[in-house]
Amino acid sequence: MSNRNLSMALAAALALAACSQEPEPAPAPASPAPVVTPSLPAPDQALFSELFGKACPGAEKVNTAACKRAGFGSEEVICEYGLGEDTYLRNSATLAQVDGAWAIKDAETVCKAHLDNRAG
Repeated sequence: MSNRNLSMALAAALALAACSQEPEPAPAPASPAPVVTPSLPAPDQALFSELFGKACPGAEKVNTAACKRAGFGSEEVICEYGLGEDTYLRNSATLAQVDGAWAIKDAETVCKAHLDNRAG
């Protein structure tokens, strides 16, 4: 048998084999999607300024702030900020979700640090 005849016979055998195969079973139905609970909106400078003002009424006002998640999948947010005339992000505070709203974590310590810095 020549190579040409051999390749034609092989192609015909493969075509027959492909036709006789059973179709793959349908995929199993997908499980229902988990219920997603909406999270709080990401805190911004305005929200952080409001929270800081309420927590630390004796401190200077927040001039600038930038907030980001503490880590991938973290529920906490780290806000770096500057007070008064300061345009640099020299200070930081952690925000946590408390009763469905953002709150400064350990606000007493954060406020005490600023009042100590102003006095010294």
